[in-house]
Amino acid sequence: MPMILVAQVSDTHFDLGARNAERVERVMTFLVGLRRRPDAILVTGDVTDSGKSEQYAEARLAFDIDIPVYAIPGNHDDRAAFRSTLLGESASTAPINHAHRIGDLTVALLDSSIPGEPSGRIADETYTWLHGVLATAPADKPILLALHHPPAYLFSPVVDEISLAEPEKFAELVAGDKRIIAVLTGHAHSSATTTFAGRPLLVAPSTASVLGGLWELDLPDHVMDYAPDPAVALHMIDEKHSLTTHFRSIPMGGWLGVAPT
Repeated sequence: MPMILVAQVSDTHFDLGARNAERVERVMTFLVGLRRRPDAILVTGDVTDSGKSEQYAEARLAFDIDIPVYAIPGNHDDRAAFRSTLLGESASTAPINHAHRIGDLTVALLDSSIPGEPSGRIADETYTWLHGVLATAPADKPILLALHHPPAYLFSPVVDEISLAEPEKFAELVAGDKRIIAVLTGHAHSSATTTFAGRPLLVAPSTASVLGGLWELDLPDHVMDYAPDPAVALHMIDEKHSLTTHFRSIPMGGWLGVAPT
C-alpha cells in the first residue's frame, strides 16, 4: 500500500478566547499547506475547555478544512453538545465511538471519557463496538486505536492520577490482535512515547499548553506552561505497515528559513 499520513491534534481546549482558536487555526493552516497533506486528522479529546455548545461551534468552524477531521471527546468535553453542535447529530450521552478506513488502514476512535469525571474508562458498550470493528477489519491490514486517556504511567503527577482505569483489560485486547500497530492518546499535554501491551503508545502534545512532568512540576506552581508553540504528531504508515511518528511544533511567529546570526 502507498504511505499513509495521519496527523494527530489534541487538547485544543476551545474556550471562546482568541488565543486557543488562533493556535488551532495556525496548526490547521500548517497541515493543509504541507507538500504531502495528511490523509486524515485525528483530534484526541478535550476539544473544548468546558463543553459549551458555543465552544463546539468554534471548533466546527476551525475543523472545516479540506482534510477529513475525526474527533472524540475528552474529560473536558460534553457528549451531548459534542454530538449536536460539532457532529450535527441528535444529542445523546452515549459514548462517541467511530471507525474509518484510510486506504488499507483502519482507525478506531474510542470514547474513554466518563461524564462529569476527569479520569477515563472504556465502557462495556465501547468494547462491544470495538470487537465488532476488529471483526470486520481486513485480516492482514494495519489498525490504529485512538482515545483520550493514556493507559500507561507517564511520570506526570497530574495526568497519572486521572488516566485510563482498568488498563489491563485494554492491554489484553491490544496484545491479542497483531494488526494493531499502535495506540494514540492525548490528555497529557506533552509529547510522549512508551510501550503498552507490546505496542507503541504515542501521546500527542496539546495545541494549547504543556503540562509539566515529575522532574519539573512543582505543585501548585509550575504546572502548565503556556509559552511553547502549538505542536502536533505526524504518524506515517508505510507499505510494510511500519509506523514512524514525528512530533512537530508550529511556530506562531511564522517559518524562518535562514539561521539567525
